[in-house]
Amino acid sequence: MTDGLKNRVRVMRAEKDISQDVLANAVGVSRQTIIAIERGNYSPSVTLALKIAAYFGVDLEEIFYLADKNV
Repeated sequence: MTDGLKNRVRVMRAEKDISQDVLANAVGVSRQTIIAIERGNYSPSVTLALKIAAYFGVDLEEIFYLADKNV
C-alpha cells in the first residue's frame, strides 16, 4: 500500500456483485483507477473515497482504513 491505507473496495464490489466498470462510472473515474485502488497502488482523494463510500451506502471507515491503527 502506498501510505499504509488499506481498503475493502474489492470485497464490497463482490458482495454487491458490481463490476469495476460499474463502480468507476458511478464515481466518475476510469476502471484503471478502481484497479489501482483495489491493488493498493493508488490512494484516492478524500472526495473520491467519500464518493465510493456513498455509492455503497456505508461510512468511509468501513471501506478505507489505516494499516497501522497507532498513527
